[in-house]
Amino acid sequence: MSIPADLKYAKTHEWARLEADGTVAVGITHHAQELLGDMVFVEIPAVGRKLAAGEECAVVESVKSASDVYAPVAGEVVAANSEVEGAPESINQDAYGAWMFKIRPDRLADLDGLLDAAAYQAVVDSDAH
Repeated sequence: MSIPADLKYAKTHEWARLEADGTVAVGITHHAQELLGDMVFVEIPAVGRKLAAGEECAVVESVKSASDVYAPVAGEVVAANSEVEGAPESINQDAYGAWMFKIRPDRLADLDGLLDAAAYQAVVDSDAH
């Protein structure tokens, strides 16, 4: 699976996509869902919750294990994807299409501190060794 070049990435395997309205959609990467296996449960943060960058804010559970999801940037949760909560397997089917929540970042420039596709590929490659 190729890593989309139009997204930003955290070393903790979250992706972030800047939306036209200035919010940031967040999900977990294909690599993360591949490591976890078949998703069975997703818990996403409540709308209105304020998050710090790097804060644990969601949980994904698979048949293998549970894993925390971290906020890639600081801000307020403005949308939660209930479809992903109701169908966790959608993350396995399309990790880059199955956003979990959207955040209105405190500072849009914080996205610049995240990894681009090439840098994230290096993280994935180092995980494999």
